[in-house]
Amino acid sequence: MTRLPAFDPARLGPEARAVHRRITAGPRGASAVDADGRLVGPFNAMLLSPALGGPLQELGAAVRYGSRLSDRCREIAVLTVADHQASAFEWATHEAVARSHGITDAELAALRSGESPFDDPQEAAVLRVARALTRRGDLDDDEYGLLDPDLVFELTTLVGYYTTLALQLRVFRV
Repeated sequence: MTRLPAFDPARLGPEARAVHRRITAGPRGASAVDADGRLVGPFNAMLLSPALGGPLQELGAAVRYGSRLSDRCREIAVLTVADHQASAFEWATHEAVARSHGITDAELAALRSGESPFDDPQEAAVLRVARALTRRGDLDDDEYGLLDPDLVFELTTLVGYYTTLALQLRVFRV
């Protein structure tokens, strides 16, 4: 059972209302709210501290919609974090997104079982790097050299962001 009630947008203070508005007006839009306009998943908790929740949701939007990683690579990395963190919410949400970008059921099953199902060199590299980051929190020289440094930066930021969300989802029982 969730530890945090879904906040009614009509009862939010001005700072929390501004965060709510930025989340729902952005590219996440309707996918971030329930039928009553209340934020779902990790976004609801961001209203607890608008000073932190606002920048956190902006980082998430940048990671998800502003990265140079391809859509497939991004979802491979997110699902790697979700699997490592046993985050059912992240997995379910991003499994659907991954499918919309052509990731197959067989590839999803292989990800879950620890296999490396991707023939595309960049997708295989992203998976290998994301697994190293989630498992060891570091890269050896070979792993670091698989991607250009700018993509390593984006990938470490993505892994850190989704790890933070997984922790918050776990603590708040979302």
